[in-house]
Amino acid sequence: MRFLKVLFWLLLGGLVAAFVIYNGGERVEIRLWGGLVADFSLPLLLILVFLLGLLPSLVAFQALRWRSRQRLAGLERALADLRAVAPSEPAVDASPSALPLIADPRS
Repeated sequence: MRFLKVLFWLLLGGLVAAFVIYNGGERVEIRLWGGLVADFSLPLLLILVFLLGLLPSLVAFQALRWRSRQRLAGLERALADLRAVAPSEPAVDASPSALPLIADPRS
C-alpha cells in the first residue's frame, strides 16, 4: 500500500512539474478592486487556488479525526470505570451440554 501512495505522489508531482515547465512563462492578469491589476504566473496561480480549495477539506477532516479520538478516549475511560466498579461474576457456561433438558409437552 505504501508503494501505491509513493507512486501516486510521484506521478502527481511529475504532472505538476511538467505543467510548470510547459506553462512557466504564461502570465495571467487578475483585475482587482479600484482598477488594480495583479500579474501572476499561471502555474503559481493554479497551485495557490488548489491549495486554498483543499484547506477547508483538510480542516474538516482533522476536526472529525480529533472529535473521533476524543469520543473513543471517553468511551474507553467509561469502560474502564465500569470494569472497576462491576463485581466479578462467575462465567456462565453456555455450551449445549450445560443447558437443561426441557421435556417435550406433546409426549
